[in-house]
Amino acid sequence: MSDHSDERATMIAAGDLQEFAPRGREHCRRHPSALTLQLRRLQPASELCSSDGAAGLVGSLREVTIHERQRESWQLRKGVSDVGEEVDYDEELYVASNMVIWSKGSKNQASTVYKAFTVDSPVLQALWCDFTIPQEKSEKADVPDGDEIVEKCICILQNSCINVHSIEGKDYIAALPFQVANVWPTKYGLLFERSSSSHEVPPSPPREPLPTMFSMLHPLDEITPLVCKSGAGVFGSARVHYVADYTLRIVFLNAEPSIVMTYDTVQSLHTVWALRRVKPEEQNTVLKFSEQMGTPQHVATSSSLTAHLRSFSKGDSPVGSPFQNYSSIHSQSRSVSSPSMQSRSPSISNMAALSRSHSPALGVHSFSGVQRFNFSSNAQSPKRHSITHSPNSTCSDSFLVPETEPIVPELCIDHLWTETVTNMREKNSQASKVFITTDLCGQKFLCFLVESQLQLRCVKFQESNDKSQLIFGSVTNIQAKDAAPVQGIYTLLVLEGSGNLVLYSGVVRVGKVFIPGLPAPSLTMSNQMPRPSTPLDSVSTPSKSLNKHLGPLEEGVLLSPVPELRDSSKLHDSTYVEDCTFQQLGTFIHALRDPVHNRVTLELSNNTMVRITIPEIATSELVKRCLQGIKAILPKEVAVQMLVKWYNAYNAPGGPSYHSEWNLFVTCLMNMMGYNTERLYWTRNLDFEGSLSPVIAPKKARPSETGSDEDWEYLLSSDYHRNFESHPVAKALRLDLLEASAPKDDFSQSLSLDSSTLLFTHIPAIFFVLHLIYEELKLNTLMGEGIRSLVVLLVQLARDLKLEAYIDYYYRDYPALVKTSRQTCIIDQVQTGFMHHPSFFSAEPPSIFQWLSSCLKGGVQPYPYLPGICERSKLVVVSVALYILGDESAVSNEASHYLYKITSGQRKQQIEQDDNRHNFRHSTSVSSLAEKLVIWMTNVGFTLRDLESLPFGVALPIRDAIYYCREQPASDWPEAVCLLIGRQDLSKQACEGNLQKSKSSVGPVLSSDIPSGTESEEDEDGMNDMNEEVMSLIWSEDLRVQEVRRLLQSARPVRVNVVQMPEASDHEYIEEKENRLLQLCQRTMALPVGRGMFTLFSYHPVPTEQLPIPKLNLTGRAPPRNTTVDLNSGNIDVPPNMACWASFHNGVAAGLKIAPASQIDSAWIVYNKPKIAELANEYAGFLMALGLNGHLTKLATLNIHDYLTKGHEMTSIGLLLGVSAAKLGTMDMAITRLLSIHIPALLPPTSTELDVPHNVQVAAVIGIGLVYQGTAHRHTAEVLLAEIGRPPGPEMEYCTDRESYSLASGLALGMVCLGHGSNLIGMSDLNVPEQLYQYMVGGHRRFQAGMHREKHKSPSYQIKEGDTINVDVTCPGATLALAMIYLKTNNRSIADWLQAPDTMYLLDFVKPEFLLLRTLARCLILWDDILPNSKWVNSNVPQIIRENSISLHATELPSSEDLSLETLAQAHVYIIAGACLSLGFRFAGSENLAAFKCLYKYATDFLKCLSAPTASITGHYNLETCLSVLLLSLAMVMAGSGNLKVLQLCRFMHKKTGGEMNYGFHLAHHMALGLLFLGGGRYSLSTSNSSIAALLCALYPHFPVHSTDNRYHLQALRHLYVLAAEPRLLTPIDVDSNTPCYALIEVTYKGTQWYAEATEELMAPTLLPELHLLKQIRVKGPRYWELLIDLSKGTNHLKSILSKGGVLYVKLRAGQLSYKEDPMGWRSLLAQTVTHRNSEARAFKPEAISAFTSDPALFSFADYFCKPTVNMGQKQEILDLFSSILYECVTQENPEMLPTYIAIDQAVRRLERREMSETFELWQIKLVLEFFSSRSHQERMSRNPNRGLFMNSEFLPVMKCTIDNTLDQWLQAGGDVSLHSYLSGQPTEESQLSMLACFLIYHSVPTPGQLAAGGLEGKAGVQDSTADLHGHTPGFGLAYEKEYIL
Repeated sequence: MSDHSDERATMIAAGDLQEFAPRGREHCRRHPSALTLQLRRLQPASELCSSDGAAGLVGSLREVTIHERQRESWQLRKGVSDVGEEVDYDEELYVASNMVIWSKGSKNQASTVYKAFTVDSPVLQALWCDFTIPQEKSEKADVPDGDEIVEKCICILQNSCINVHSIEGKDYIAALPFQVANVWPTKYGLLFERSSSSHEVPPSPPREPLPTMFSMLHPLDEITPLVCKSGAGVFGSARVHYVADYTLRIVFLNAEPSIVMTYDTVQSLHTVWALRRVKPEEQNTVLKFSEQMGTPQHVATSSSLTAHLRSFSKGDSPVGSPFQNYSSIHSQSRSVSSPSMQSRSPSISNMAALSRSHSPALGVHSFSGVQRFNFSSNAQSPKRHSITHSPNSTCSDSFLVPETEPIVPELCIDHLWTETVTNMREKNSQASKVFITTDLCGQKFLCFLVESQLQLRCVKFQESNDKSQLIFGSVTNIQAKDAAPVQGIYTLLVLEGSGNLVLYSGVVRVGKVFIPGLPAPSLTMSNQMPRPSTPLDSVSTPSKSLNKHLGPLEEGVLLSPVPELRDSSKLHDSTYVEDCTFQQLGTFIHALRDPVHNRVTLELSNNTMVRITIPEIATSELVKRCLQGIKAILPKEVAVQMLVKWYNAYNAPGGPSYHSEWNLFVTCLMNMMGYNTERLYWTRNLDFEGSLSPVIAPKKARPSETGSDEDWEYLLSSDYHRNFESHPVAKALRLDLLEASAPKDDFSQSLSLDSSTLLFTHIPAIFFVLHLIYEELKLNTLMGEGIRSLVVLLVQLARDLKLEAYIDYYYRDYPALVKTSRQTCIIDQVQTGFMHHPSFFSAEPPSIFQWLSSCLKGGVQPYPYLPGICERSKLVVVSVALYILGDESAVSNEASHYLYKITSGQRKQQIEQDDNRHNFRHSTSVSSLAEKLVIWMTNVGFTLRDLESLPFGVALPIRDAIYYCREQPASDWPEAVCLLIGRQDLSKQACEGNLQKSKSSVGPVLSSDIPSGTESEEDEDGMNDMNEEVMSLIWSEDLRVQEVRRLLQSARPVRVNVVQMPEASDHEYIEEKENRLLQLCQRTMALPVGRGMFTLFSYHPVPTEQLPIPKLNLTGRAPPRNTTVDLNSGNIDVPPNMACWASFHNGVAAGLKIAPASQIDSAWIVYNKPKIAELANEYAGFLMALGLNGHLTKLATLNIHDYLTKGHEMTSIGLLLGVSAAKLGTMDMAITRLLSIHIPALLPPTSTELDVPHNVQVAAVIGIGLVYQGTAHRHTAEVLLAEIGRPPGPEMEYCTDRESYSLASGLALGMVCLGHGSNLIGMSDLNVPEQLYQYMVGGHRRFQAGMHREKHKSPSYQIKEGDTINVDVTCPGATLALAMIYLKTNNRSIADWLQAPDTMYLLDFVKPEFLLLRTLARCLILWDDILPNSKWVNSNVPQIIRENSISLHATELPSSEDLSLETLAQAHVYIIAGACLSLGFRFAGSENLAAFKCLYKYATDFLKCLSAPTASITGHYNLETCLSVLLLSLAMVMAGSGNLKVLQLCRFMHKKTGGEMNYGFHLAHHMALGLLFLGGGRYSLSTSNSSIAALLCALYPHFPVHSTDNRYHLQALRHLYVLAAEPRLLTPIDVDSNTPCYALIEVTYKGTQWYAEATEELMAPTLLPELHLLKQIRVKGPRYWELLIDLSKGTNHLKSILSKGGVLYVKLRAGQLSYKEDPMGWRSLLAQTVTHRNSEARAFKPEAISAFTSDPALFSFADYFCKPTVNMGQKQEILDLFSSILYECVTQENPEMLPTYIAIDQAVRRLERREMSETFELWQIKLVLEFFSSRSHQERMSRNPNRGLFMNSEFLPVMKCTIDNTLDQWLQAGGDVSLHSYLSGQPTEESQLSMLACFLIYHSVPTPGQLAAGGLEGKAGVQDSTADLHGHTPGFGLAYEKEYIL
């Protein structure tokens, strides 16, 4: 396009013009702090200058505007949506004074302010930046993208700090250790340039400069210097050093590719560097460099420096940073002549270690010179020391203290390219604007605008083949005053000096841009602006300019890439502008700014701004596709020229509308190929809607009124006429078909092509590509119109290229469009030689349908495809290869034997970028081909919408696979797969699985909003957050939940019912009432523990409100007058602190309501702290509960310390236990330290004696056990072993409640060595089992090894124990420790130690209680021997007891002399209780029926025994204890199940008050009640080792006597049951109604030594058995869609479902009702329809469809197409057909097949009426038939014959018959003649064309060319063979069809 006339002619019309003003400006004016902005000082805001300034201002205004300009700047970027889909709007970041306003919006969407920030000091710069947080800080330099989180942030730079605000709401403030000149966002984080002042004076000895560029990878990371690796110069290898050259300034920084462009102010050269993470070896080099040069002492000799530092320490420096005062300048003279010689800046030598301690602003960590840069291998994140020196300390002594760690550099820049040195280089030729642009063919250019020379320099660059580096090419200069990239259409906009806007693509000129509404630049302007070499340039002298450039940025930072320069160059501009004459010519474009996508802002000379849109390359899908294809196949240069021509034609002012775009494209393309489109008959008549396009000069419109022949021709060839010809009415009226007589002159001289045109040589390649696009479009049913347009062009090209096979192929596709006689254009033989016939060109037309058809029959050839353009073809080919041919390698990366890629000759075969998406990244279970296919399709992003637009024949195999997967999906498929196969239940499950833990993940289901019936009174009982909805499903037949609530509430006064005896005085009566109340209060105080179990994890607190703790009500009401009874009246003695433990338990119960998934933070925990001291105990309990549910880890260490220093005993107990439970088994050091302070034994022997309350010591010991659980940590075990037998001290210490301490030590020791048995590594010398045995049976105390000898030197003065072990103290702990260490090990030798003694003599030595513990311990060790029957229970009782004991039912006492009956009876009951308790542990949470019956029998026996006369021998207390133990065992087995019999027992025990019933027994009974309804039926107990340890602590079978009794067992430990509870409730939720429902599930157990693999049916919602016992779970049909959860692959999926509330989404199948509505299954619609099978089609009423489906589309279909109306007549048959099709689809549950059925039916009807003008649908029917008869489908059907039918078995044969018949009739009615003439190559008559094409397609008749090649002579033979294709009589099919319809 060199000639100017051409250029004048072509202009590009820009889109709509809009006034532009930054949105932030308006918002600022309304902003509260707007007064400070004083923007109103000038004229209206529109007059204000933009950041880049407007130049044409008159002198007087200039100062003001500069002042204003500093205040306001903005930048725009393309909108980024949170989700990541394409959005088309701009985002703006606007800065004014100290405000930053971020707004979003576009022209068709209102602009809104998204966020506004106000900071304290003026904002220097604001920018967007994404920080990446690598998940694990790996050693590799580049972390793969998979494991990084990107934080999108806004950074606001102020003078001394930078604020970072992330979108998620995190705020960071990073202090800046130096003045920052500029901040740049990079791919990795932020990059800072330190501002250096130009007047830096070198200090007396010339020193090395400090770094000038720094990076910060995350707001919390340290700011580190940048390293530079410059190319290898003369000195050999490349050097690595800090970037310390202050003459380098960054002018541009880009993230992808990650490059930096710098400008050297001395040499005036631009350089490009690659920015990357630093490699470890480079870090080493840099840090070592700095060590070599000089030692710190030398530095100190520099007196001036010392003085310098002294002045610092006195605090002279205004900002505490050394860099202002001391910095460096040139360290060496530069050689300008040879750039290769120059070395950037030598490595930093030892500068003064300006430690932070000398800088007055200690918080701001300055870079303290070299010592901070030394390298230490482990300094990943340098710790920040600040050792403060006294102000007068001299410098030198601080040098000797290496107090600062080196800062490790994180980013490095590699030298890539430097522009060449020219002779006439200007001083200030710094680029004022840099951008990267891509041209229309994907070549990349780096463009930088040198304003002083009015030049835009473009450098082409590309990636090297191995993608490792960028290669830069040559520089092209374009004259420009300003420029901006237009990324949306791969072009750039250049503002020429003359004021013209010109569009370039890369460096190719596209054309001028015409802006409607702006005057075109007049001719006087076209004389060029004066070149910069004119004297005008002397306006700014170099010295001044240098000052201007290098001075610190006082004028404020503007958001153009290089702000300072922009100012100075603008000043020059304005000087020329004033000199030139065209100042008065009105407005002209003065600058471009803010390009986003295809929009750009023009700054006009009158200070207004307008935003214009540059038009797209093409809008219609078809033209876009064709352009893409042609572009891909042509050489790049040709492709760019072609696109430029098209762009000019398309976007000429007044260009075409959408509809005529294709016509314009065809004309343009054919012109470029050398056609004369005016002479060519069909292109001449294409309609352009009167656009006067410069490319196609249309015929001059004739003014004559008379008309002409050509008008008639036009009408005859119009679409309307063509449609009318084929209309049935025309046939009926026997109208003669009018043919447009071909214009005469075309025959006389046939047209030839102009071979000199651009695309002439490429015609075959273009033709083949367009053909492939044609095939691709066939796979999208929405592109039908486009295909018809395309085929016309293809036919013309095929005819001219003389490709017979292609012409025949198009004829078969579109018989009506492709008429035989059409104009051809001659291409000379000579010229054909010039044509470039590509290698991929095939003589046989590639056909996707043909390929599929042959694939279904088994043969396969590779199919050609264009990467990136024919993606659908690729998808279809690969999926069919996988599913039909069963080739699993098809979906792996290289699908080469099914596809071959087509690329242009010159291009390297590029590996596709998206290949990695195809391999299976999912760890999903894939068994069959169908599953593989479905998962692969989702991986490549195929969705249901894509499937709907595939033609039905092609889609059929995919739908078949989907149908198969829908029946049997795997439970762990990702959400997208489940959506594709149409299982909403699964996709919702997968979607919930991906949500982060939050309230929503628990689902709407589990936060029930049903108000409880008696709101007013039950409000405060702490149990109203239970999920009623699920509980009412679990226990639907009675009100047991209400009963439990009644039994466990402790917030209302109790009823004190005492009858006043006549002889009792009133005073006595009151005392009696109060004594009775005291008894009842023993029960009330025991309730909270049970309530905590019942409400476990049922509540999500609101973070803004305190947790409601129900009050513990210890008052009573006495009937009949309802008078209040109070214990505080002073009439009776009430034990002091009676309620303190009760309120502790109350606090725990309240805290345990909080679910572990809740969102809680440290502040909320502190916020709950009560104001009044009385509630401190409750808060202590609350803290413990938070530890048990895992929230206490969030509590800040500071607060923990705070609570512990208060010295409140309860708080310490709760906190220590809570923290340890939260850190279970982690060996966390911080917590260990915390606990050790409270355990004297863990402190060093010399430490001060701390006065720690005894209970707190007990809690701390248990805490150690929890934190070290299962770790077998030697030191801990040794200390705990010694502590079990800790003797009483010399004074009274350790004397009270020794039992609980010893027990705690034993339990803790057991936890530490939990289940390790004899493999306690490295502890053999401790003799743990022997030592424990001794503690258990007594004997002499061993010599105490270890470090605590001196503590035990002197014996106690109070308690005389001598040197024997006090067994009463040590036995329980030792016994349980043995049990836990050897838990489940089945170690016989240890178990025999625990056998109950079998002689009377020995029995007398053992407390009966201890026999319970020994039996329990023995059974726990022999875990596998426990059997759930009474025979096994009794086998634990020694023979002597069995022979002599009283049976539990005996009435009178046997007498005996030598036996103590009392001992025997007590031993008997305790041993049985111990065995039963072990049974409870063994079957905890299993609901094992045998165990339940056995335990229930013993419990009732004990109950009877209590009332029997023999009870006094055994002792009531003992019997009550044993009964409580049995109740707990029962509750453990039936945990969470709410069993009625156990509930009755508990209720019976609840009513017993008074007598022997003390606080402890009530505690046990209500704990049993709580376990029975654990977590409201959602939780159950686990039998893992850790759970058993926790349960042993919680259910220790010695219960407190009164509410403050902690002598034998610390009450707080009762709550450790939480650690054994696990969620096991599975709640089915109907995905359509989103409510819980019943569903049948089948649970399969793995086989074990006791039973074989077994299945059991459960009705969910139900508690599942323990997961490790299960093999799989499936939701069973027939009511719900089946769903299998396979546990053999791992239980994590199911665990995550259960932990999120057990929500399992299920979906009702069609025609089924839920179990609630239809318990027996007799009401389902299928059940009804099966009964009258015969009249199936009629029996289905359209109204009934609502029971089958919830899809509105199907409702409407039933409504409009299946409802009979009056006088139907003919249509009745169609209605019946539709009804039966609909019935078929909904009952077989594949409604997506409905369109397929109807399409087939319609196509067959059309064929019968002979109206098929295109054979597209026939192909589809053919593919459907071939699919069902294909071998792979037959095999699949034979493999599982009971599989649901995918398509009705009767429908297809009928359709096939009809087609066969129709074609037979056509043959007999004269079709055979036309078939003959076709096969012999003679023209056929027109009327027969379409039927002939149908016949050819349907029977796959080969073309005449193929026949000739195959040598088939004799047409009759072919005729017969085609007749044989259907060997049945024509009438048969019709009869069959009629029968079917009736």
